[in-house]
Amino acid sequence: MRHRSFFLAAILLPASLAAQATTTQSALESWVSFDAPVGHEARTTVALGRVLSTTPGETWKSDAWGNLVLRKGRGMPRRVVACAIDRAGFAVTQITANGMLRLHRVGNIAHPLWDQSHEGQQLEVLTDRGAVPAVSAIANGHFAQQHRKDSLVVTADDIWVDVGAGSPAEVAALGITLLDPVQRRLPAFSNGSEVIGAQAGLRAGCAALVAASRGTVTSGETMFVIATQGAFGWPGLGGAVGRSEFAGSDITLLVNGRSERTQRWSRASQLPAVNAGTFRAMRVDSVRTLAPKVRYAGTLVESISGNEAEWLLGAAATAAGVAAPVAASWVSIPVRTRQSAAKNKPAANDSHAPTMSLLAKLADLPGVPMHEWRVREAILAELPSWARNRAVVDSAGNIIVSVGQARDTVVFMAHMDEVAYHVSSIARDGTVSLRERGGVINSAWEGQPAILHLPKPVAGAPDTLLGVFVPRDSARVKNPRNMSAHFGLDSAALVARGVRVGQGVNSPKVSVRLSQSRFTGRSMDDRAGSTALIMAVRSIDPVTLDHAVLFVWSVQEEGGLVGAQYVAERHGVSTTRIYSIDTFVSSETPLESPHFAFVSLGGGPVLRAIESGSISPPAVQRQVAAAARAVGVPLQRGLTQGGTDGTAFTFYGAPNTGLSWPGRYSHTPAELLDLRDVERLAKLITAVAKQRP
Repeated sequence: MRHRSFFLAAILLPASLAAQATTTQSALESWVSFDAPVGHEARTTVALGRVLSTTPGETWKSDAWGNLVLRKGRGMPRRVVACAIDRAGFAVTQITANGMLRLHRVGNIAHPLWDQSHEGQQLEVLTDRGAVPAVSAIANGHFAQQHRKDSLVVTADDIWVDVGAGSPAEVAALGITLLDPVQRRLPAFSNGSEVIGAQAGLRAGCAALVAASRGTVTSGETMFVIATQGAFGWPGLGGAVGRSEFAGSDITLLVNGRSERTQRWSRASQLPAVNAGTFRAMRVDSVRTLAPKVRYAGTLVESISGNEAEWLLGAAATAAGVAAPVAASWVSIPVRTRQSAAKNKPAANDSHAPTMSLLAKLADLPGVPMHEWRVREAILAELPSWARNRAVVDSAGNIIVSVGQARDTVVFMAHMDEVAYHVSSIARDGTVSLRERGGVINSAWEGQPAILHLPKPVAGAPDTLLGVFVPRDSARVKNPRNMSAHFGLDSAALVARGVRVGQGVNSPKVSVRLSQSRFTGRSMDDRAGSTALIMAVRSIDPVTLDHAVLFVWSVQEEGGLVGAQYVAERHGVSTTRIYSIDTFVSSETPLESPHFAFVSLGGGPVLRAIESGSISPPAVQRQVAAAARAVGVPLQRGLTQGGTDGTAFTFYGAPNTGLSWPGRYSHTPAELLDLRDVERLAKLITAVAKQRP
């Protein structure tokens, strides 16, 4: 599978179109999203220099460090204004025998939740050949009891990276080598007047520096520097200044954002983020620092307002001896379009492309319990015409497709909802307190983007608000006691937009194809089951069934089996068998014990014979095994934790059997499966549906 090139595609637009004046907000988003991992900056800054140099009379030169330098004006006094373009992250330090990657932190990060905010998330490995999508492993949400003692905040040494490979050879085939940088796959975004992203304040400094450089230096000469290796104490800046006649000049650094705006002169001993050697190389004993005020400093959701960015531009221009910059001086730079890159286009001969397309269509829709309408509408649209004509949406919101002669009813049920949160209260400042729906792992959501879903809108009206899951300022234990979110509005504005207690909150999501047939997304549970059920219905000729079959897509499975109970109350007595089409939570991860629930991704669907709430009778297991053999589907068997919709039917005398797809990292943003298992599961459902009970 090919991946969009990281180093070549970081600059996508023609240079003639790139360095255009734009709004503050869109410019900041582009700078915050720009890829420049520490130590590898030159691979993108050289191309960035060419883009910025399209302005007549301005030539940004690249040096051996990858710094970009622009000199404007003439004579004395001389001054330097600099920002750091790099971003601290991780590097691959081990490739294990089973194809997993281990990491080590590269560069200094102060926030205690930085490492943890990368666990259970979509990542990317930045190789010479391109950006390889990945996920970081996290303990399965269904196995919380086994991990009750794992209470401390996650560190870099706890992170395992899954690229969908099974061996070092498969990792090498992706172009991954030791020391390749690894980062969170997360573009910058706007929330009201704020721009949000990792080190947003620092990147705003680079945006302000370039905007200031477009003005006229009114006296003397100024060196503008987009410096490298800021995460290692700014040695790139020391090299750029120390080898020039600007050594000993006034130095202004645009530094990381802080909880309060800062503008002051600092000595080496007062500025630990700048190495003392950098001061010596520049032949200065103090530098001026400009730090903007940000929220959630040092996290992946660091936020800076447009007003603060404008202050930063004015302060940078003053330090640079530049006349007040014009209003349209902000420059938007072209960056890799992450969302389109994440939607890896399948090759022409990719047999899994139809499955991937259908699964992605469902998985990327929000389906917060009690608010599954988007998923319901999508499923109805994907059914064959005969099934769509028979489909009934009951008063609970379940979809039921009934087919066959009215006897010996067999039910197949997948669920439409996903783990998420509901609004429980709204504080005056707009902070939204949250209540869990389902087995949410709070640590995997804290400090990540959040999205609040408004009621079903009228045509053209917005139906979401974008914000952040508020991170703790400090933390020693892994899971926050309470979860909250903020959407850039106070309580009055939220209420005016239609926000009410009980509305759903989750996070933006884009499902991603990994290596070969591996696929990841935040709601594989249970959009994969819903997909397999659609595929099975598409393959069935309804006139051939000599018994009653109900295909059901249920609501509110997470945290209560509400939809299933509603169906069971009406059809449980007449049902002979119920098959729950859901996840088999596999312990095939580096964080779980393989003593139970161990099945392999890619090894075929799983007969979920025993779960926390029910057990399948041996006779039913034999029937499923016979159906699998008849159609050539490899079948795995196992016991796992958790419950399924079919449990609601057992109280009416119908045995519950899980027909499952094996998955890793359940109930987290990193849920992972193999497309082959979904396809084989659909084939197995079809075969079992045709069996006489």
